[in-house]
Amino acid sequence: MNLRILTAGVALSLLAACGGKEQGAPTADAGGEAKVLNVYNYSDYIAEDTIPNFEKATGIKVTYDVFDSDEMVETKLLTGDSGYDIVVPTLNFFGRQIQAGVFLPLDKSKIPNLANLDPEVMARIAGQDPENKYGVPYMMGTTGIGYNVAKLKERFGGSTDIAGSWDLVFKPENIARMKDCGVTLLDTPADMIPIALHYLGQDPHSTDPATIQKAADLLKSIRPYVQNFHSSQYVGSLANGSTCLVVGWSGDIIQARDRAEEAGNDVEVAYSIPKEGAPQWFDMLAIPKDAKHPENAYAFINYLLEPQVAANNTNVTHYANPVKSATPLVDAAIREDRTIYPPQDVAAKMFTYAINPPEVDKLYTRLWTEIKTGR
Repeated sequence: MNLRILTAGVALSLLAACGGKEQGAPTADAGGEAKVLNVYNYSDYIAEDTIPNFEKATGIKVTYDVFDSDEMVETKLLTGDSGYDIVVPTLNFFGRQIQAGVFLPLDKSKIPNLANLDPEVMARIAGQDPENKYGVPYMMGTTGIGYNVAKLKERFGGSTDIAGSWDLVFKPENIARMKDCGVTLLDTPADMIPIALHYLGQDPHSTDPATIQKAADLLKSIRPYVQNFHSSQYVGSLANGSTCLVVGWSGDIIQARDRAEEAGNDVEVAYSIPKEGAPQWFDMLAIPKDAKHPENAYAFINYLLEPQVAANNTNVTHYANPVKSATPLVDAAIREDRTIYPPQDVAAKMFTYAINPPEVDKLYTRLWTEIKTGR
């Protein structure tokens, strides 16, 4: 996911209430629905002016809460009465949540901008959301390696070539060289275990406990060199130089790169999609079945699919969007960046995450606790 924190000022103005509950809701519209909308999305995942512009255009007041892992949003959805009108799960979690019956089937007549979406993306998503019945793709990206260029060169003979391979992360003799300058891994087994499996030449979708254990053993072997596990803080720590190596989400790492450049702090950050292949993921806009303001949710989803709005969001987040007509409107430096819009030869080696059955999720959770605690 991963994104995926708004700037402090924007966040404070938007986070009106934890949990998406209404406060001082504006007058209801003609359909009887209060003109409010409660959104639950990843941090660092929208342009600063998108919500104010939507509010101005529609009169709908948005409460925008953020999370930094799919596990957080899934817990809210499965316990019921989430308080949200739109949530943004990653595709593999989304597919499982569809099976749990937590989403409202989309009335596509209320989202005319669906016509703007890339048919190839929609066809790929339909593998987990047949007929694209429950969700709309928001952003897409990859999970790879972020690194401090100077600190990597210092430790590897003046070259950054090692960053083009997962060997940098998964060979203890390599990651050990980075320990002193700060190593962070995403705090989500749903990302890290499939990546480790893929690196080992195993099926990243495997449900076999013995196979999954191989990934856990690999992650345990590098645990002594990992400073922390987190799914959002690394954006700031990469940018300020306090972290030098992360496994993270593409847009977050590219945001860190740009923040460092803007700060003029002599920190150079780079992002790599390893040559062995990496996950490609899609984050989905979906309406919980118990949403109190579904009409407003439709309006917001449709707004996000406006080409200029989608392009603006990509320009800020540095994640590719699936609105095909938005691509020419994206800043040239972003749309021509091969780590954001990967070329076909790179895309061919990518894989998506699977929908895990409950017993595999439990195994992932147990193994992840062991990995993090060093047991």
